[in-house]
Amino acid sequence: MPIWKRNLIVCWIGMFATGIGLSQVAPIMPLFIHQLGVYDADKVAELSGLAFGVTFIVSAIFSPIWGYTADRIGRKSMLLRASLGMAIVIFGIAFTQNIQMLVLFRALLGAITGYATACTTLIATQTDREHAGFALGVLSTSNISGSLIGPTFGGFLAEQFSIQMTFYVTSGLMLLTFFLTLFFVKENFVKDHSKAEPFRDIWRSLPEKTITVALFIAYFMIYLVNFSIQPILTLYISELSGEIVHLALISGLVFSVSGLASILSAPVLGRLSDRVGTHKIMWITAMATCLTVFPQAFVTTVWQLAVLRFLMGLASGGLQPSINVMLKKIVPEKVAGTIFGYSNAAGYLGVFVGSVLGGQIASLLGFKAVFLLTGVLTLITAFLIYFMIYRNINNRKRWSR
Repeated sequence: MPIWKRNLIVCWIGMFATGIGLSQVAPIMPLFIHQLGVYDADKVAELSGLAFGVTFIVSAIFSPIWGYTADRIGRKSMLLRASLGMAIVIFGIAFTQNIQMLVLFRALLGAITGYATACTTLIATQTDREHAGFALGVLSTSNISGSLIGPTFGGFLAEQFSIQMTFYVTSGLMLLTFFLTLFFVKENFVKDHSKAEPFRDIWRSLPEKTITVALFIAYFMIYLVNFSIQPILTLYISELSGEIVHLALISGLVFSVSGLASILSAPVLGRLSDRVGTHKIMWITAMATCLTVFPQAFVTTVWQLAVLRFLMGLASGGLQPSINVMLKKIVPEKVAGTIFGYSNAAGYLGVFVGSVLGGQIASLLGFKAVFLLTGVLTLITAFLIYFMIYRNINNRKRWSR
């Protein structure tokens, strides 16, 4: 088996487990906080948002730092650090005794992440151009799918066993990832012993600054749209169905179905982008995503919502690999880790902003307004991709003829 394929398999497993590890507490956080002795409903909601969101805010801060470090000492070292660190911290969360410890552990979890950044950089820099679209397409399904499937995973384990079991199992997955990385990931990397470059010099070295910024914004929007529904989904499904039996599990399944769809579509669209052009796939899938978000405001049954979430996953599954492939093409290899760190930071910010925005908009304007607003934001993103990326690249092709 070629090295790039073996690395891809291990990185996919690791990023999938990382996504689960960061998001699996979403449906069980209120229950866990209640278990820690907080009984006021408003206080539980407030602390749940804080404990969930702090991980992604801290991750957004540290992701570029770990990406920069990966460029200097190697990507495999960062994979080992992140996977082992997450295994230890997630295991520790199971023994939390109070809210302060929980928030501290969740912040620490965000600080030691960086597995996704190192994996993306490793695959982007060590996969040949012919297979880059397919490889990054496959890899892109892992983290976002893990993030989307995580709530179902956490809800199922908590319902069938205990809340603590959720943390034990997730910690075990990260420990497995550590050993898979240790024994099977191969990297050809020469450490950089030169003086560290300031960010302004890294920024100046980028040949396509406008496109790079547009890609960061698009990455941010992918996660914002996917996670804006999270804080309201259980209540929205309850309103649609009137059922309360297994409500957490059903909500998790509906939330996660878009992750399943992305797993199916991203490799296909990634390979297609190698043939027809990354910028074209990016524009088409952005518009398709927009068309699947708006109707979610007008569904009358749970199954209609699930179908639209699945279609949204099929469409958005082409966006993330397209962004990574284009970054691979336009970013110098020596700073790839740093730039992928910033793109992942944009994704983490998208998770946080989406979660907060969804809850706030729902409380002020109702559930339907959440889907309408995210639909508008997706449309804005599609036009940003068109004017800043698609048209830019198409015009250059005309000039080169």
